[in-house]
Order: sequence, then structure tokens, then C-alpha cells
Amino acid sequence: MTHARIGNARLEIDLPLPDGITALLGPAGAGKTATLGAIAGFTRPERGRILIGDAIVFDGESGVNLAPRRRRCAWVGARDGLFPHLTVRQNLLFAADRWARLERTRRVAEMLERFELADALEMRPRALPPARRLRAEVARALMTEPKVLLVDDGGAERGTDEALLRLVRDAFAGAVLWVTGNLDLCYSSADRLALVNLGRVVGYGPARDVIERPESVEAARMVGISNLYPATIAALDPGRNQSRLECADFSLTGPYLKGHLKGDRVWVGIRAEDVRVHAGELEPGVNFVAAHVLRMTERPRTVRLEFSGGIAAEISREQYARQKDNKGWQVEFPSAALRVF
Repeated sequence: MTHARIGNARLEIDLPLPDGITALLGPAGAGKTATLGAIAGFTRPERGRILIGDAIVFDGESGVNLAPRRRRCAWVGARDGLFPHLTVRQNLLFAADRWARLERTRRVAEMLERFELADALEMRPRALPPARRLRAEVARALMTEPKVLLVDDGGAERGTDEALLRLVRDAFAGAVLWVTGNLDLCYSSADRLALVNLGRVVGYGPARDVIERPESVEAARMVGISNLYPATIAALDPGRNQSRLECADFSLTGPYLKGHLKGDRVWVGIRAEDVRVHAGELEPGVNFVAAHVLRMTERPRTVRLEFSGGIAAEISREQYARQKDNKGWQVEFPSAALRVF
């Protein structure tokens, strides 16, 4: 199995890469591109070991450091890498030069068909929209029959989508490491998700598990949990499967926290879309907090409300239209939706 342990002044990465699509997500400067560059052999780490398949391509202790061309890695960078003066077909033929002419022609035709580029084979890259250029780049990269495919999608303008990842999955059975900033795409299309921040992997596992059940405050922030509050455990009640959490401005009842003690400091979090909002005149219940609206932001299908106390809620536009004239507001933190770190 491909596995990268990479260390230098800015990176301490330990990243297993089994077959399938692993998405790599993190803020700018987190170390995503540096990780891809080290695996591909474009940069040399100070320490660590990189295996591609069962082959050691880098080992800091023994001095092994194979050149990029010997690593069987296919690389698609953040910027367009197709030759602009060649057609799409000619770009793929260039990557297939290891085979005899007839076999090369057959393989290129098959890859163009597989990546739904047959109608663009005689077009030059600049005539294609960004999403199709990326598709052509990935197709060209796979012409080399790599063991690992490394892709830095370079942001939303490159056009990575579910359709492209589905085509990659159908065309390539090896390990794929795909840098993206699209959390929805990670959830829908990646087998695994690695969260990287400040040169470290802060979350790793099946993509949906990492997004739905982050294991640290740092990971929670990266997967979009915006309501995060430091808290003290004020009470633990295993009989009722409850705990009481004292935050700076309010108290919350949450699930029983196995392995914790009264007085422990923790963080409690909840997604904005899981926070419920009510008219202020209602009788408060468990986990109801009175608040006033500081800011409203309209989105295509939802409205984001930011309340006093650092509370954010995301509700439907229809719900907001019914409640926008509330004289007062209460927010509710459903106990089942709380995450404690």
C-alpha cells in the first residue's frame, strides 16, 4: 500500500494511501501541495519514508530517493499542464509514446472515449472550458499507467466535479490523492478524507465519518462546524445518559461523556444548520438560549443568522420569511446534535 511519512521544518505528515480516492483538504499554506510534491519526488523531505505500492521510493535514513520519472506517479498540477500548441489527442499521444504506433493509437482512442472527450480530440486545450481541460489532463496522466495519481485541482475554477471523480474511479484502480477545497465533493465522491493544517494531518478516515464526526476542535472547524464553545463539565449523570456543560454565556445539556470527570474542560460544537430558531416569547426548554440577531446573510436556498454569544444558525428562506418580524429570538441546541471534544 502507498504510504507517505514526510518530515521537514514545516511538514510532519503520516498519510496512508490505499487504493481509491483520498481527498486532501486544508487551508492555504497547510502543506497540501508540498505533500504531493514530496510523494512525486519534486522535493526531498528531510526525513521519513515514502512507499508507492510495495516499493520504497524515499527513505531518509538509508538515503533512497528515486527520481520522479522512476516513481510511477502521475501528476496533475494546480495550473493547466497540457501543451497548448497540441490538440487534445496529440497531448495524449505524447504520454503514450512507450507503445508502438498502432497500440498507442488504440489506447489513446480508448482513453478519449472513457473520459468523454471524443468530440474534442482535435481541439486545442485553450478552446476547452476549464473543467474539460482538467478532464483531458487527468486522462493524459493516466496514459502512463501510474501506480498513484496525484491531482491538485487548483480551486473551483478548475471544475472538479462528481462526474470527473466517477470517471477516474472507473478508469483507475490505484491510489488517488486529490487536493480540493470542496467539502461537499469530499462527502459525495471521496473514499477517504485527510484534513491537513499547519503541516499536520488533523483528521483522517472514511470521508463521511470525518465530516460527520470530527474528533478534534481543529478538525471540526475545517469541516464547517462554526458554533464552537469552550465549556466546563458541571455534572455527569450516567443514569440519564446526560451531562451538563457550562459555557461562558449559557448552559447546555448534552450526552453523557464517558471517560470524562466533573470539572474537565472541553469544547462543545454544533453545526449552524442543526441550530433551531424560535420566537422569543416561547417558554424556554432544554438548551434554549435567548439571543438577538446581529447579522443576516442571504444564500441561494438558506439564510444564515448570526446571534449574540457567537451563535450562528442556518435556516430555510421560507422559515426566515415567517420569523423575520420576531420581537425576540431564542435559539435551541438539540442535545443529539451536540459534539463534545
